[in-house]
Amino acid sequence: MKSTPFDLSGTVAVITGSSRGIGRSSAELLAKLGAKVVISSRKADACHAVAEGINKSGGDAHVIPCNISRHDEVKALIAGATKHYGKVDILVCNAAVNPYYGPLLDISDEAFDKIMGSNVKSNIWLCAEAVPQMAARGKGSVVIVSSIGGLRGSTVIGAYGISKAADFALCRSLAGEWGPKGVRVNCVAPGLVKTDFARALWEDEERLKRRTAGTPLRRIGEPDEIAGAVAYLASDASTFMTGQTIVVDGGVTTASV
Repeated sequence: MKSTPFDLSGTVAVITGSSRGIGRSSAELLAKLGAKVVISSRKADACHAVAEGINKSGGDAHVIPCNISRHDEVKALIAGATKHYGKVDILVCNAAVNPYYGPLLDISDEAFDKIMGSNVKSNIWLCAEAVPQMAARGKGSVVIVSSIGGLRGSTVIGAYGISKAADFALCRSLAGEWGPKGVRVNCVAPGLVKTDFARALWEDEERLKRRTAGTPLRRIGEPDEIAGAVAYLASDASTFMTGQTIVVDGGVTTASV
């Protein structure tokens, strides 16, 4: 019997984009809580480094490289995880791209399609492969790592924001479709977090100064601070929660200035 609802012993989690940043922190935390974790990103070497650290710490991690923009690789990821561990209980859709930084009306079709394909369509692909087996067992959790970019406008990452708003809608629709089968689907919407992915936003000293001044906690986040929300949604602590979005942004979206 589990001593805490956060105990993930006996579960298997697939985390995309888990070689660094929020994905890595989430994988490491889920492993500490007892889950067997599949580390996945485009670069195998980076994945193996993360898995090695988890395994040396007493966890159980397996590597399956995957470029989420390629449907065959997404299928191979879930199939490989199922073959290795026997099932997938938790799916964390974390990997995303943002190849364009600038005015929205200047974005190329290629860049826009890449953003929507990797940030939205790939999540549909992942869920299509993983959710049916969860439903067959009557239980499972999908966590989509979105962004407060989907809640606010931006003069420099507008297309990224559109994709993240789409993820909120995707979450709600999948929650409605699969809730009767025991599968929960939720989002985490981080604010600005100190990751390589968001480097263009936090390395700009003036932009960072303005952001922190308007954030109640007066700082940006760290990857570990998002991982806790992912773990909550993945665990039995959130069994009556689906179709929802947890905003973890230091209070920036609530600030009056």
